[in-house]
Formats: sequence, structure tokens, C-alpha cells
Amino acid sequence: MSAALSAADVDRVRADFPILHRQVGSGTDRAELVYLDSGATSQRPVQVLDAERRFAQTSYAAVHRGAHTLAEESTEAFEQARTAVAGFVGMPAQALVWTRNATEGINILAAALTDPDAGALSLKPGDEVVVTEMEHHANLVPWQRACARSGATLKWIPLTDGGRLDLSTIDDVIGARTKVLAFAHASNVLGTLNPVARLVEQARAVGALTVLDACQSVPHLPVDLAALGVDAAVFSGHKMLGPTGVGALVARPELLNALPPVTTGGSMVQVVTMTTATFREAPQRFEAGTPPVAQAVALHAAVDYLSAIGMSRIAAREHELAGRLLAGVASVPGVRVIGPTDTTDRIATVSFEVEGVHPHDVGQVLDAAGIAVRVGHHCAQPVHRRYGVGSSTRASAYLYTTDHEVAAFVEALGRVRGFFGRI
Repeated sequence: MSAALSAADVDRVRADFPILHRQVGSGTDRAELVYLDSGATSQRPVQVLDAERRFAQTSYAAVHRGAHTLAEESTEAFEQARTAVAGFVGMPAQALVWTRNATEGINILAAALTDPDAGALSLKPGDEVVVTEMEHHANLVPWQRACARSGATLKWIPLTDGGRLDLSTIDDVIGARTKVLAFAHASNVLGTLNPVARLVEQARAVGALTVLDACQSVPHLPVDLAALGVDAAVFSGHKMLGPTGVGALVARPELLNALPPVTTGGSMVQVVTMTTATFREAPQRFEAGTPPVAQAVALHAAVDYLSAIGMSRIAAREHELAGRLLAGVASVPGVRVIGPTDTTDRIATVSFEVEGVHPHDVGQVLDAAGIAVRVGHHCAQPVHRRYGVGSSTRASAYLYTTDHEVAAFVEALGRVRGFFGRI
């Protein structure tokens, strides 16, 4: 494993993030911001902010349209971003479809696979789609609807009491009828890193397509989709130092070209008459209308920033942070971690329940101390239901999180039950 970012390295990183130096609250209650909600949306460094602003000020124009200078510059920047972001996850440019977010990418796949024009890939009665019990709604609801439309059956891999996939019955869940296996690389609630190689091998053995939700892995550790062998994957820019409004569906080009378009209109057509239309090859066939050009340019800057630091070093640092968060939460009486309680195959995302206190109340107390965390069901109700809670509080760290911030979070968490008279 590469050497983790040092405290001095983290300080240098933090200097690039203006928002991390602000205070929150008002009057005498103002506190230094401790941002532990990167699992929802990460903050952006000046390099990313400047890249988007510079593009808007100098080269902003419609892409793939027009022959004037700005149009050519804009198109070049847009396609350079495609190449860079695809390369960041080990794939060629033609494998990357720009989307608004990961959710849209999964919906594209689910919709395309229920279209009869998908031919042998199209879901039909008797087929099975397999997910896991830990999925974000974005990787569950689209497949529910795909099964409802096609007559296919939805199955899932259950969870153990310890917050990991229960693979003891995997041969019963994934079988000859399995057409698609869709699963998270890392859980946004439990922090669990799933055994991609094992799952891909199981799916390949029965000829099933694999779809990887990489939203919580691509920002935090080295991810090579080609090496992992998945057929398709999705991730979102706003979780990896980039802006909102841009994400990626990355898939084997031959798979993309075998699927019909889901949204039609300008930019994705070849020849149009009053009664017929033919479509471009992927990835353009899935990019109808005006794409997120400025956002793609900013995401290019984000992957350059992450690459310059080194994803292996970031992963090593976050492994340390995961240990600190878990130990800190475990040290507070009346608090239960939801998910694995050790750092094995885990990211620095820790969800927990505070005995006798609703997560929204926990969040308010922490916010008063300047600490930003996520509260609610985190778009993953079945996960919470599996562990007997309706919602939870979640602290999620990133490359800019300091040891001092983790300590401040733990100290504030220790005051929550007392504040509500639950001790």
C-alpha cells in the first residue's frame, strides 16, 4: 500500500478548498466548519472552480455544432474531458457517456434493457435481475421498474448482521436465469467494500451482465474498470471534487453499441427524415441534446487534481480516517455503528444510531458545533430496515479531513445524549 497523506499533505490540500475555512452559525455560537458529509457531496478545490470559470469566460459555446473558433475550442475541451475521465477509471474515451449523475446512467441501462430493440439483451419474462440488499435507491428502483415492465423477476443478495453481503447462498441467487447483476462497489450507508471480482466471476459463469455503482469508490480509491471486468459502471462528479450536474456511464463500447438509445433528439442522430431516423454510435447515441459541457471540463480538472495527489495515497489516508471514526464512535456510550466495525474492506463512511435520540436531532446538535453530517435514510431504506432502524446519522470523510476534525466530531457526539437527557 502507498504511503498515506501526511498531516502536512492534508494541510496543503485544505489550502485549495476555500469553503473549508469558513465558520458556521451566528454570533457567539459561530464555529469552525467540520465537513463530514462528503459521501453526499464533496467540496471543490480552486483548481476545479477556476477551470469551469475559465472555460465559461473564454471558450463557452455549443459542442459538435458550428465551425467557429469558440465551437471548436469548446468541443476540444469537452472531448479532452471525456478522454481524461474515462482514463481515470481505466477505460477508453468511447466507453464514456456523459450523464447528469449516476442515477441517470443506471436509468439509461435499465430502460435500454427493457426495449425490444435490445434484441437478445432485452429483459423478458423468465429472466432475473439480481441486486443486493445494500443498494442505494438509484440502483434498486430502476431495476424494480425494469422488471415490472419486462416481466423479469428481481432477486437480491442479503446482508449479514455484520454489514456485509451474505454470499453463502449466492449460487441460489445467481443462476442460469440471471440476466443482470447490479451492485454497489461500496455502500453509501455501511461503508462496506464489496468483493467485485467474486461477484463478476459468478455473473460471468452464467452469462449475466454486471453493472457497478461506483459512486462511493471512484472518489476514494484506485478503480480500474477494465481490470475489474464489469460490463458497465456509473459514478457522479459531485462526489469526487467536481460539480453537480455531471456524471458518467462507462461501459464496454460493444455493449453500448448493442443497446438502443433511451432519449432521442439532437446530436445523437445520423439521418432524419419525416418518418425515420438512424442513430450515431456510442457514446453519442446516448447524449441527446446539449450536454453538460462546462461541468465536464470541471470534472476533468477534478480527476487531474486527484491523480496529481495519487489515489493510492488518498485511499491509505482514508483507511486511517475510517479507523479513527470507528474507534471514536465506539468510544461513545449508547451509540451503535450500522455496518462493519473494523476497517477491513471499508471506506471512511460511518453510519450510526444514538440510543433514544432521533438522527435529525443528532444532526442539529452536531451542526451547532459546526459539524456537518448526513441524517436520514440516505436513499437506502431497505438497508436501514434490515438493521432495525428507520434512519441514521452518517459521518463521511475525504482527503481533506483532518484528525482534529474527527476528534471534534467525536467530542460533540459525546454530548448528544446528555443534551437530550438520555444518560
